[in-house]
Amino acid sequence: MAPTKKGILERLSAGEVVIGDGGFVFALEKRGYVKAGPWTPEAAVTHPEAVRQLHREFLRAGANVMQTFTFYASDDKLENRGQSLKITGSKINEAACDLAREVANEGDALVAGGVSQTPSYLSCKSETEVKAIFKKQLDVFIKKNVDFMIAEYFEHVEEAEWAVQVLKTSGKPVAASMCIGPEGDMHGISPQECAVRLVKAGAQIVGVNCHFDPMTCVKAVKMMKEGVEKAGLKAHYMVQPLAYHTPDCNCQGFIDLPEFPFALEPRILTRWDMHKYAREAYKVGIRFIGGCCGFEPYHIRAVAEELAPERGIMPPGSEKHGMWGIGLEMHTKPWVRARARRDYWENIRPASGRPDCPSLSKPEGWGVTKGHADLLQHKEATTTQEMKHVLDMQKKAKTAA
Repeated sequence: MAPTKKGILERLSAGEVVIGDGGFVFALEKRGYVKAGPWTPEAAVTHPEAVRQLHREFLRAGANVMQTFTFYASDDKLENRGQSLKITGSKINEAACDLAREVANEGDALVAGGVSQTPSYLSCKSETEVKAIFKKQLDVFIKKNVDFMIAEYFEHVEEAEWAVQVLKTSGKPVAASMCIGPEGDMHGISPQECAVRLVKAGAQIVGVNCHFDPMTCVKAVKMMKEGVEKAGLKAHYMVQPLAYHTPDCNCQGFIDLPEFPFALEPRILTRWDMHKYAREAYKVGIRFIGGCCGFEPYHIRAVAEELAPERGIMPPGSEKHGMWGIGLEMHTKPWVRARARRDYWENIRPASGRPDCPSLSKPEGWGVTKGHADLLQHKEATTTQEMKHVLDMQKKAKTAA
C-alpha cells in the first residue's frame, strides 16, 4: 500500500510551500479544446488526453495540487447562452476528478475539487437555489474523494460565502479565493472584510485568483491577511494570479481590457517575472502559490525553482532548464552565450516588437454587476437586438473613457 500523502492543512501548518497548477481554460483554449466565451470544461469528457497531459506537465513543472478541471461546470453555466446539456455537469465533474487523481498519483500531489461563480447568482436567484448548484457539484467531489475543496473565481463575497458554507459540509478542508484586487469585490467590500467573512463562513485557506497580475494579487492577499489577523482569526493564505501584466486595470480586472481575451500575449510575464512573484508571495506569508489564466507549465516551473531552497527539491522539469539561463553556455553563438547569467535575465526589459502599440490600455469600465439588467442570464442565444444593445453600451463606455 502506498504511503498516505500529507493533507493540505498539514502541509501549510508545517510551513511548507504548496505550489498550485495553472490556468486550464486559457491553456486548453489555445490548444483547441475549450471555447472562449463559455469557458466551460467539456474537454474533460471529450478530450481527456488533452486534460491529462496538461495536468502531467504542471506536475512535472513542480505543482503539488492538481485542481480538477471543473471551472464553470455547473449545469446552469453549461446551459447558459444556448448550450445544451448533452454532457451534464456531473459527468464533466466525475471525469475531471478521475483525470486529476490519476496524475496526482504519479507524484506527491493532492487533488482539489473546485466550484466557481454561477450565472444563477448574477441573475439574482435565491441563496437556496445557488447553494443547490454547489451541492450538486460537491456530491461528485465527495463520491470521488478529492483531498480538499476550492471555491474560486468569485466576484462577490456573498456568493463565495454561500459556496464555502456548502463545501464545508463535506468535512474536508476548504480554500476560498476571490477574483478581486485591492479595491475589493464588485460591490466595494474590501479584501480585509472579504477574508474575514470567508474565514467565518468556514474557509481555512483564503486568498485571490485570476483577474489581476501577480504583484497586484499578492497585495490584495496581504490586505486579506491583515484583516484576518486584526479580527483575531487564523487562516492560511493562497494566491493564483494571472500571467499577464495588468497595471492599467480597474476593479473588474483584465476582463475590462480591450485585449481580452484574444490579444493578451504582449502582456505575458516572463519566467523571470515569476521568480520575483514567487519570492514576494513567500515574503508576505503566502504558502499556497500557483497560477490562473495565462500560466503555462514553464511559469509554474519558475515558481518551483525560485522556492526550491525552501521546498528542498527541484521540479523534474528542471532537468531541461538551466537556472538563470545557464544552459545558454552551450549555445553556438557567442553573444547568446554571454546571456548565460542571472543579472542579465533579472534586469531584462522585454520589448513588444509592436511599434504602434501603446504601453497601456483604457479599460472598458461599464460599471455593471449583480442586480443590473444587462447581467441577467438566459439559455437562449444572443439576439440581434441584444447584440445591438451591447454594442451601443460599448460605444458609450469608450466615449466616456
